[in-house]
Amino acid sequence: MKLVELTPIPTVELPIPALRAHLRLGTGFADDDLQDTVLETALRAALAAVEARTGKLLFERALRWTVSAWRSPQVQALPVAPVTALVSLTVYSRTGDMNPIDMGEVVLEEDTHRPLMHSVAPCLPDIPALGHAVLSFTAGYSAAWDAMPPDLAHAVLLLAAHFYELRHEIVEHDGNMPFGVSTLIERYRTVRVLGGVVA
Repeated sequence: MKLVELTPIPTVELPIPALRAHLRLGTGFADDDLQDTVLETALRAALAAVEARTGKLLFERALRWTVSAWRSPQVQALPVAPVTALVSLTVYSRTGDMNPIDMGEVVLEEDTHRPLMHSVAPCLPDIPALGHAVLSFTAGYSAAWDAMPPDLAHAVLLLAAHFYELRHEIVEHDGNMPFGVSTLIERYRTVRVLGGVVA
């Protein structure tokens, strides 16, 4: 299984002014944007960490997902949420032969935690031995920062500020999120159950 981001988040959409205000950095100076590169790095790291921990994409973007087998013949759980559109599905043989699938053969079941791709026919398209399927889809809450869930947006700012403040320090990390961030994202975390379509 491989998930590839096709449309990276544009720098102009990142909430750099909001993070600057959160950190209470000085304004009104000729070099106000001097720290913008560092702030952008902190924001991208915070976004990646929150998205990885929750399985939710904040900024809407296009993705390509490659799988070698379906988890179920009739329905496939998708790797991230919220999914807003299934764009294309192509099955490849071991030798690279392509079989584009009519998107009328599958339907998206939107879900807060685990969106599903259902087959309209009795089964999803067959993936041949040593072949794979490639699904292109769109996922994410919004293309605009102001339309994000407020608690997730605040968690990103808190974590970005944490990364910014500790950028020069060498500290051992236990892998846990700061408490405030963990509290804000807890209800968005996906419960994974092995052996079923929600896994």
